[in-house]
Amino acid sequence: MAKNKDYNYFKKFVELIDYSCQSSKILEDSLENFDTKTIENKLEELHKIEHTADLAKHELMHQLAVEFIAPLEREDIVSLSQKIDDITDTIEDVLIKIHIYNVQSMKSDIFQFTKLVSRCCLALKTALEEFHNYKKSTSLKAKLIEVNDLEEEGDRLYYKTVARLYRESKDPVELLVWTEIYDHLEKCCDACEEVSDVIESVIMKNS
Repeated sequence: MAKNKDYNYFKKFVELIDYSCQSSKILEDSLENFDTKTIENKLEELHKIEHTADLAKHELMHQLAVEFIAPLEREDIVSLSQKIDDITDTIEDVLIKIHIYNVQSMKSDIFQFTKLVSRCCLALKTALEEFHNYKKSTSLKAKLIEVNDLEEEGDRLYYKTVARLYRESKDPVELLVWTEIYDHLEKCCDACEEVSDVIESVIMKNS
């Protein structure tokens, strides 16, 4: 039997995505107010959130291991928690890339990307807040469509910014560095869509 009969997986999913939202706001603030002197502090702040998110995910996994009956299929709980955690990890990776490549200044179009990542995370959090009611919800589907629409916006922004980069620069180092950064930002949006896809799969299995 479960050690904690009141354990709420749906609330835990919301807690996990909230760590992603916190991370996205730190990334957004770090790049809008970019300062090479404070980037290590920002990385430490992001890492603490990522570590706390990992602990929360491990707690969920431990609970699932001792659970007699879970509210969803176990593989869906595992997949959902891991993919939410991937969002937080991917957001941290963006700032890690900027730090290890010793970027000295931001390109103006980076801010469109960071704002979009924050919007993706917030839209997904709204969806996960409604997820507990997935069998009866009249709004969850629209929330998931919003996440997917934002991911498509991320794809378009990626194509536009990378194309502009290669038109305006011939410096191979700059091209390498910024292609990597844009790629990781686009992956943040992809990671949000992957969570949305798992939620949609759960809904279809139970409809």
